[in-house]
Amino acid sequence: MIRALLLSAAALIAAPALAQTVAITGATVALGDGSAPIQNATLVFRDGRIIAAGSGVAAPAGAEVIDAHGKWVSPGLVAGFTGLGLHDANGIEESNDGSAKGSPFAAAIDVSTAINPTGVKIANERLGGVTRALVAPDTGNSIFAGQGAVIDLGDDADPVMRARAFQYVELGEHGARDAGGSRPAAYALFRDALTQAQDYRRNPATFGGRDRGALIKRSDAEALLKVIDGQVPLVVHVDRASDIRNVLGLTRDYPKLRLVLTGASEGWRVAREIAAAKVPVIAAALADLPESFEAVAATESNVGRMRAAGVQVGLSADGASGGEHNIRQYAGNLVAITRIPGATGLDWGQALASITSGPAAALGLDGEIGSLRPGRRADVILWDGDPLEIESQPVAIWIDGKPQPMHSRQTELRDRYLTPTEGALPKAYDRR
Repeated sequence: MIRALLLSAAALIAAPALAQTVAITGATVALGDGSAPIQNATLVFRDGRIIAAGSGVAAPAGAEVIDAHGKWVSPGLVAGFTGLGLHDANGIEESNDGSAKGSPFAAAIDVSTAINPTGVKIANERLGGVTRALVAPDTGNSIFAGQGAVIDLGDDADPVMRARAFQYVELGEHGARDAGGSRPAAYALFRDALTQAQDYRRNPATFGGRDRGALIKRSDAEALLKVIDGQVPLVVHVDRASDIRNVLGLTRDYPKLRLVLTGASEGWRVAREIAAAKVPVIAAALADLPESFEAVAATESNVGRMRAAGVQVGLSADGASGGEHNIRQYAGNLVAITRIPGATGLDWGQALASITSGPAAALGLDGEIGSLRPGRRADVILWDGDPLEIESQPVAIWIDGKPQPMHSRQTELRDRYLTPTEGALPKAYDRR
């Protein structure tokens, strides 16, 4: 069966892109919108968009039909926030475009110009089921890290779905460090930077952003004005409950801010306040240890408790051990802990949504990506089993309706050395 599915996918790769209607039949279809999986269902997509999904859906005449009985279908995973595409090797500075500590710019930095679609990690994560990523920079010489991007992991030269999709700022422990040593310093820097941006709007000719010692440059001011006006979401990394309250309070002075919280290890403590403010959270999935002073109240039940209080929650891939694709293991663990007395997790549909439509919705993109509802982009994964079970693997992948190769450098190395033959090894392995 898997061989037949791979042959069908290979045939689609050879066919003209977006020229054919595809119907995947007989599968367990998980829409990714928080609903329960649908047994023996059909998914139809055409011209890069989802047409229909459900148990009563018929394959259109002339469609390429893929029999997926015994298999699962889900939307592609949305990894956020991550440095995917910004570095090939974390420990090698020359390959890392995630931060710019020596740059005079901060809020103006646009990471979309550095995304490398041929980076080794892109194909590896795609094979793990990740089809989109919310790419965030790291801070350098300011609490403002710069403008993040939304990318696809397709096998092509155009990975950027949306450049300058959000502004990223640190206002917890890391923000205190970047601002000079304290949280009050970080908030003073934040407010002064926004005040200077407004000065620039009022009189660009007299703005001193070109001065050597200027707090923000002209391009920084232009980027921050879009945040002040609510045109671009402001993603704020905080963990401590008191920090979260302070961030929510920023809307009193800047009412148009479109806040998104990330981290939020103590979010459960202020969950009702977050929900009342209608601020989405992309939380650390299983931050259950007090690894820092700002996360003393971290608990495995954090995401479940926030969700129960009405907070719109997604899971962050930041710090995901083994790669961004392991966010599905974290989501599965949140289902598993519902069986532990006293713990609060997510049901299966909510857990899948936390790594698909949840991160997309935080940036207002759930009408485009993150689910298999009609009209969304056809980012589709065909799995050999339950996608929240870590041993399940994709057997076919489509991004924007285009079938993707089912190999990467990692799989090629695996195949090369799995069964080595005499004389096949490089000279470095010749010990004679």
